[in-house]
Amino acid sequence: MRIMLVEDTADVAEAIATQLRRLGHALDCESDGAAAAARIGDDYDLLILDVMLPHVDGFELLKRVRERGLSTRVLMLTACAEIEERVRALDLGADDYLTKPFDFRELEARVRALMRRTGQDATNRLTCANLSLDRKSRGVEIDGQPIELTRREVTLLEILAARPGRIFGKDELMDRLYGDEPAPNANAIEQYVARLRKKLAAAQFQIRTLRGLGYQLVLS
Repeated sequence: MRIMLVEDTADVAEAIATQLRRLGHALDCESDGAAAAARIGDDYDLLILDVMLPHVDGFELLKRVRERGLSTRVLMLTACAEIEERVRALDLGADDYLTKPFDFRELEARVRALMRRTGQDATNRLTCANLSLDRKSRGVEIDGQPIELTRREVTLLEILAARPGRIFGKDELMDRLYGDEPAPNANAIEQYVARLRKKLAAAQFQIRTLRGLGYQLVLS
């Protein structure tokens, strides 16, 4: 699942991001409400919004999401336990609400519940030609035979296989794979693609490199 986290407290954001990435989610992070507002039209499955943010607060972000007609699931975070704040968030269109401090097990459970509401839990298996990818276990099979991939190889494959034919720029893929983490080197995407091509030689699709544009998964 692709998630945007908007949280201006650095240590909280880092802890949440680490936990969600460990579970296999692709995560983008923003600490500024205005910066996040510019990206709310991106293809996210879930937005996790802190209420208190610089420039544009979480309530205003939520309002803009719903005014644009986006059905993206929204989980609000706040240090305030006042019932009025929870009611306001829900009335503006939030799907769930979590009060800080919280146990990460509860955060994970709420994310799973929101996945079920989007239908992702029921369609946990991504299929593309003869490829099968279990989004929960992160297991990959070609014609029923398991393929050993690293965590980031699975994430990159999931991004490409979910949208056959779409061209993904290198910068977008770097952002979705690493978020705010530093990439190991400038050629990381090229290296991952090369490994996927080798490991998925029996797949009934190709990962093409389009010079100057990016990468595209094309069915054979």
